[in-house]
Amino acid sequence: MILPKKIRKRDNSLVAFDRGKIERAIFRAALEALGDEKKARYTAEVSTEKVLEKVAAVFKTKIPSVEEIQDMVEETLMELGFGSVARSYILYREEHKDIRQVKVIYGVRDDLKLPLNTILVLKKRYLQKDDEKNIIETPRQMFQRVARSVSAGEANFKSKWNQEEVEKKFFRMMTDFEFLPNSPTLMNAGTSIGQLSACFVLPVEDSMEGIFDALKNMAKIHQTGGGTGFDFSRLRPRGDLVASTKGEASGPVSFMSIFNQATGVIVQGGRRRGANMGILRCDHPDIVDFIEAKIEEGAFSNFNLSVAVTDEFMEAVKKNRKFDLINPRTRKAARSIKARVLFDLIVYSAWRTGDPGLIFLDEINRRNPTPQLGKIEATNPCGEIPLLPNESCNLASVNLSKFVRNRSLEWDRLAGVIQWGVRFLDDVIEVNKYPLPQIQEMTFANRKIGLGVMGFADMLIKLGIPYNEEAAVRMASSVMRFFHQESLKASQLLARERGVFPNHRKSFYPGKKMRMRHAALNTVAPTGTISIIAGCSSGIEPLFALSFVRNVLSGRKLYEIHSLFEEELRFRNLYSKELLAEVGKVGSIQDIKQLPPELRKVFVTTFDVPPEHHLRIQAAFQRHTDNSVSKTINLPFDSTVEDVRRNYLMAHELKCKGITIYRYGTKKNQVLSFDSRMGEEREEMLDFITAESEYSGGCQSGMCPF
Repeated sequence: MILPKKIRKRDNSLVAFDRGKIERAIFRAALEALGDEKKARYTAEVSTEKVLEKVAAVFKTKIPSVEEIQDMVEETLMELGFGSVARSYILYREEHKDIRQVKVIYGVRDDLKLPLNTILVLKKRYLQKDDEKNIIETPRQMFQRVARSVSAGEANFKSKWNQEEVEKKFFRMMTDFEFLPNSPTLMNAGTSIGQLSACFVLPVEDSMEGIFDALKNMAKIHQTGGGTGFDFSRLRPRGDLVASTKGEASGPVSFMSIFNQATGVIVQGGRRRGANMGILRCDHPDIVDFIEAKIEEGAFSNFNLSVAVTDEFMEAVKKNRKFDLINPRTRKAARSIKARVLFDLIVYSAWRTGDPGLIFLDEINRRNPTPQLGKIEATNPCGEIPLLPNESCNLASVNLSKFVRNRSLEWDRLAGVIQWGVRFLDDVIEVNKYPLPQIQEMTFANRKIGLGVMGFADMLIKLGIPYNEEAAVRMASSVMRFFHQESLKASQLLARERGVFPNHRKSFYPGKKMRMRHAALNTVAPTGTISIIAGCSSGIEPLFALSFVRNVLSGRKLYEIHSLFEEELRFRNLYSKELLAEVGKVGSIQDIKQLPPELRKVFVTTFDVPPEHHLRIQAAFQRHTDNSVSKTINLPFDSTVEDVRRNYLMAHELKCKGITIYRYGTKKNQVLSFDSRMGEEREEMLDFITAESEYSGGCQSGMCPF
């Protein structure tokens, strides 16, 4: 039997003829129709052989099209008496025809067969457009653009790999969705903008020139797709003396409002709004104003806020002692306040609005890799990258769910992608176009990168480990320990090839007898839209829902089912639209008794996980992460102020570098909406869980842009 070597796709391109695709498509239809894997396999094998006989007979000298092959499949299934399978196959074709038509309407040629929402996210944010805003590249071409641009960094060094080989490796990792860089790299690599970093920290000095220099620099960074973090603690407090005018200072919170308004005006290339982290030390005299800055709905909407707390302050909270507030201009105590009273204000505001979070300054600086260069005082907008003033960092994430086979983690294959991921990010530093010369200088001097993970919850499901059990904490620690060890090896190998980072002598690495290419290596970011592109769970977050409705462009709604959950239902012959509708109203399956216990045990969602367990997962990752970990501790609507207090204290005890909580329902514009049963006081009556187009899990407030 001689089969064609090529097949013509719908876009008229030619690809290799693959009999396996025919068999897999028939198997899916048979499994849905018959609900029995053994029968479905038999049906697929018998039908595929018959289809191939027809193909060999009909297409002796010409190339078949995809549509012609699919017509033969339908015809063969009917001839063999598999009527129910044929119907399932026809419905599958019709459904995907509708999806293809929608993709055409949105102006995107999908050459990677991606889900519709992924295509819409790519269209909105990532794919290049012409002057008339028409899409001018496909998803595959986007990854080719990125791989080609980043691999150009190889030309600066001698290596056993040539640039073409490296480009192919980078392209394969991305198109296999094993690895994706941060959004600015996907957006800007190979373009005239060329700014590839996500994270920046800018200094704010206590002068009018210093404040507005920071504002101007923030605008430049936001224009290119980056996010900014600021420590406003150097600014003199409200009412303090301004020597030049003999007037009174307006204080850091008033200046933050100018930064917030400017951010709202600057739309990042029409793709997304900017994001900031605002930080104030716990001992600043204006700390109460800062804590309450977001109590009013909509205030400081372009900022996440965090109070920078010290071990001294936390000790004073525990012992109910007074705590001095220090004027940063005079370095003298302005007044004293009960530490516990101040902490209670922080906790109440966080319970009410989700802000402020905490960053633990002393823990961050105990692990500061370059202590001789000064103390770290601020982080990027989502808190996962503590940086010195004028430092930037580029991020990427490895999709852990891609490294599970037969309920086992493929450690060797994971190690290989980690090694190439470190190399990718090192090349990004080389080809990056920096928005400011002082940022370029600091970034090259320390060469910090942030290689992290996403798809952790999906990985656990594939391994059969419930997210809300102790085994998940152990796995989190094991995976990140391995991840960090392999990252260290990769950085040391690059140091041999390319040299150590310039500030190496001012770091703690010489004391450890380690020659490193990078001052810092790992982070855990919220991932956001890149996890939607990769088709995996966000960062290290649990699943937010198993069945839900997604709001997309122009008011269109898409019904989505978590792919692993759908596969399991079909495999067990439990799949039905009625069941999915029931799940879609509450998100969790814990109270759906017709589902077997082993299914309910593994498929847990956000609110099936106790807040303290969320924190223990975060702490397990943090122990082996030299930057920081972004994770939202999601609390149900009926959580109390005491719940928030307990989590904030526990985060410090577990040696996290920071903590962010979000109590469901505390923001009108939150990006995830559950059935009204989640909170009886809410007015909206929602039939289904609804997520916004770019929500992938974690932060529900809409302020996790990367």
